[in-house]
Amino acid sequence: MDWLRQLPIGQYVDDGEAGEGGPGSWLRRLDPRVKLVWTVAFLVTPILAGPMWRLALVGLLLLITAVSGLPWRLWRQSLPLLIALALLVGLLAALLPAAGAAPASLQRPPAELRLVPAPPGAPPPSRAGLPWELVRWGPVMAGPLELGPLVVTRRSAELGINGATLLFTVIHSANLLLLSTPPEELVWTMAWWLGPLRALGWPVERLGFTLLLSLRFLPLVQEELQNLLRSIATRAVNLRRLGWKASLGLVLAVGERLLANVLLRSEQGAEALMARGGMWLPPDRLHQPSATPSGASLAAVLALAALLALRWKVGAL
Repeated sequence: MDWLRQLPIGQYVDDGEAGEGGPGSWLRRLDPRVKLVWTVAFLVTPILAGPMWRLALVGLLLLITAVSGLPWRLWRQSLPLLIALALLVGLLAALLPAAGAAPASLQRPPAELRLVPAPPGAPPPSRAGLPWELVRWGPVMAGPLELGPLVVTRRSAELGINGATLLFTVIHSANLLLLSTPPEELVWTMAWWLGPLRALGWPVERLGFTLLLSLRFLPLVQEELQNLLRSIATRAVNLRRLGWKASLGLVLAVGERLLANVLLRSEQGAEALMARGGMWLPPDRLHQPSATPSGASLAAVLALAALLALRWKVGAL
């Protein structure tokens, strides 16, 4: 039941806490500003991109994860679950009927169509263009009912690929950023990029402090959920014997208790902050960046420029 240690989703894990020796991960030694820009690129470049580009981004994320040097136990369980969830979403999007365009009105009367027979010895006429339907299964029997055939068209296949790749890219890119970057460095990075907005009166320090509180509050929510699930497992609750009404009531009760505990934790955090005078450190004191960027950071910047150039050239594929 201790899935917080097995699935560290969205939590920074240091090299010492990872329990493995060695030089550590090069992903942790990258400049946090470069990592944030890479994450934004993974989130932005799939917009209006073709399926080949989206699949290439998924492959690139898997390659970065494999060679990142992060301990295997950090993503050996979360990554397969995320891949399975993305595949399930993509499969549902591909099998569900896609909305088709309304049939256009005929511009010429059908009586004008004349089929001219081919001369003797000529090859039979072939169908031009790509087929619209890729796969057809059916009809499907669901008990006594007979459902229509399951049809995968080019549009539904594209929707499935877009949904699966976008879900995987958004979640895994953000997870890699949070796994390899301490919250303090991430807050300093956000304040550094939003620094020019201070001239417009934006509260950059308050935005960074809100982000830091959110990152610190995420493990508390996961801990409360884990405690509730452990309490249900300890009482050996059998949902099949309860029935669907009692099971639904139990789920609603657990959700209500989770919300109450989270609100109580947030109230306690607010009281602790007010007891300390409501003061926080400025972002410049949270992280001291190095004067000269490392070679890995420079290589990451060049790779990012190459990625953007490829998106401009072949992103529509």
